[in-house]
Amino acid sequence: MKVILLKEVQDLGKPDDIVEVHDGYARNYLIRQHLALEASPANLNDVKTRKQAESARINRELANARQIGSQISGQVFTLPMKCGEGGRLYGAVTAMDVAEALAKSGFKVDKRGIAIHQPIKTTGEYDIDIRLHTEVNIKVKVRVIAI
Repeated sequence: MKVILLKEVQDLGKPDDIVEVHDGYARNYLIRQHLALEASPANLNDVKTRKQAESARINRELANARQIGSQISGQVFTLPMKCGEGGRLYGAVTAMDVAEALAKSGFKVDKRGIAIHQPIKTTGEYDIDIRLHTEVNIKVKVRVIAI
């Protein structure tokens, strides 16, 4: 019997996969536990439209990330921070600080995608990597100045 998986099933597949299993396994376990649906023409059509919608959503997100990446890439963003003597910061620059600076410039970036490779604890210019999408990575410069 062919079934469409609704959830990931170990050794069978992931959601929306169409797999061939024994009739008893399908009826008595997979369908009863709401792990799969029978692969009827209507259900197959639903899976096809779901996959197309998911693919379109992923393509929109990728295009949006590439557009934002081309606008941000190579720019220098200024972060005014409170400093003590010798340009040492009170604390350190965090990913949230960088995300807020980008937001003030009109770019909404998730702070979890911002990679600060070493702690920024003094004034100066630093390179920071930003992951906008799994396929879109950019570098920006952040200039930390004293206020």
